[in-house]
Amino acid sequence: MPLVDHLLVQGIQAALGWSDVSPLGSSFSRGRLPDTSICRRLMTSTRLLDILTRRSLEPPQLRCFNNGAELHPSDYLRSQPNRRRQNIRVVDPGAVTRLLDTGATLVLDALDTFDSTMEVATRALQWWSHELVQVNAYLTTRSSSGFPIHWDDHDVIVLQLAGEKTWDVRSYSRRVPMYRDADPNSAVSEEIVWQGTMEPGDVMHIPRGYWHQATRDGSQDPLSLHLTFGFVKRTGVDWLAWLADRAREIELFRQDLTRSGSTEERESERERLEAAAIDLLRASPPNSYLRSRERLQPPARQAPHFPPGEVPKSVVCVTEFAPEIQRRDEVVTVYAGGKRTTVKSKAEAALSVLLSGCPVDVLALHEESGLDIRSLAGTLVEEGICAHLTNESLSGFTGLVTVEPS
Repeated sequence: MPLVDHLLVQGIQAALGWSDVSPLGSSFSRGRLPDTSICRRLMTSTRLLDILTRRSLEPPQLRCFNNGAELHPSDYLRSQPNRRRQNIRVVDPGAVTRLLDTGATLVLDALDTFDSTMEVATRALQWWSHELVQVNAYLTTRSSSGFPIHWDDHDVIVLQLAGEKTWDVRSYSRRVPMYRDADPNSAVSEEIVWQGTMEPGDVMHIPRGYWHQATRDGSQDPLSLHLTFGFVKRTGVDWLAWLADRAREIELFRQDLTRSGSTEERESERERLEAAAIDLLRASPPNSYLRSRERLQPPARQAPHFPPGEVPKSVVCVTEFAPEIQRRDEVVTVYAGGKRTTVKSKAEAALSVLLSGCPVDVLALHEESGLDIRSLAGTLVEEGICAHLTNESLSGFTGLVTVEPS
């Protein structure tokens, strides 16, 4: 979708004082949404609990904490046999009710996989940031605390939806630490960046490596609900790993390394490998890696549509990143979802609408343009670039996208 047409993207930029995504990961920042009413539209505690109780969830996707200690799954999950005596683990409503009443933190990772509103919001953030994004939900009751002080290997944007939560944010101990790193980075920084309370509508950006902890000590609110959007940005290590994969295309790099032989033979091998590695580095700069990654990222999940091959009535683009459109001579080429699709240039305007990320009424666009838009929309659906819109998926856009659906 146009990058700032989603109210969450607009709100984050306004709250943090950003004009675009470039400050992401650079420094701590905090602010408040101009319109806090979108908090309830995004997610509520009752909707989150409804999601939990209607699915079979397992750790680590669903976890429960009490005063910083992670509880055993048997404390909040139960095995429920079906009529064939096959056991499925589900949330134990009575146990969860008791835990929440005494004070606990429920954590649900990848909320976007269960909720259409979160899916659309996450996709908007991915198109905005050019990075993959995951959203986790944290529901805390009473004065319980969640994780102990820790750092994340990705940048996060925290949005407080309900209640209050007190935060202790500190600077990094090691610059830009990684999940797989040369240093365990276990010494907590003593440099305080911010300590305070987040209220509904407050937004906070915590860069990778900054130590932080959230607590509920002394809070009078019965519960707190916040979302954490994690942005895993690409690094030079990722670029080098991509280059290593590209090296498999070159016969020289697939050959066995010399273990024996003369000094001259081993030196000759080293020179050949070094020269080929330099050529590969120069031919494949970091920008090529980033562009290739967005082009080749597999299509996002989408609900099956039946019957297959049916002409779509309404569609939406569901690629993880905004499609890349190239114009040349009389054709337009689209790179998206690992696919390369070419259409005639006269369909470019309609194609741009279909790939906008907003819901599209195919029949209305077909009649307005005078082109065979239904066939084009069907092709994009078959390629996994677009998906049929259902009432359920359409609900994820309602009240959160500023442009009117076509």
